[in-house]
Amino acid sequence: MLLSIDSGIALKSSDYDGIYPEKTVCITGHREKSITAYLGIPDYLHMTRAAVRLMLYRYIDMAVEKGYTDFFSGLASGTDLWAAEYIILKKQTNSDIRLIGAMPFLKHSAFLGSDERRILRDIELSADAVILLNENPDITYSKNRREGTSDDLYKVRNYFMADNSSAVISFFDDKNYRSGTAQTINHARRNGLEIHSFSLDDVFSVMDKSDGSFDDISRLIRSLGNVFE
Repeated sequence: MLLSIDSGIALKSSDYDGIYPEKTVCITGHREKSITAYLGIPDYLHMTRAAVRLMLYRYIDMAVEKGYTDFFSGLASGTDLWAAEYIILKKQTNSDIRLIGAMPFLKHSAFLGSDERRILRDIELSADAVILLNENPDITYSKNRREGTSDDLYKVRNYFMADNSSAVISFFDDKNYRSGTAQTINHARRNGLEIHSFSLDDVFSVMDKSDGSFDDISRLIRSLGNVFE
């Protein structure tokens, strides 16, 4: 049994029997660097990033309202970690909710910043399970396929989450068609999963309708109808 490098928890193998696809949503999305400022104005970048998070949280709330209880996070930078943090918060008031982390390989956190690694550690400690998809403790990711590396570790993680879910929530810009998010969505679509995506343009549309204050942006996002209906 392998232990997480960051939190020390025992990691589950890919044959973990605590997954219930009919109750499970796969969450995928872009990293923070993919978010550009509203109207191209740098002073709006922080507000834009916060609005993206609020939109993600609203979509998770929609899934819970529809009856989904289990959520996959791929534990990557950006959307994955934001979603995991929010799901952990929801677990405090809803004991039915479960967070399952899908770790692509043991050393994956080496590709994260120090602040993200601290967040990851706390997420792992609060998750209901963290599944390690490649149990070779020495393997790492490289596009160059050097010895001791693989270029499909994230693909295996993405496919595993989709294969064990009934629906997908994604923060997705379809211009990034070569991204891991696109890879996950395309695989999910081929397998008939229910897919609910929002883009940066959707966030900008809400900001257009607001009075310019973050409180009003938050109000408009909270009032969005349930896309799972």
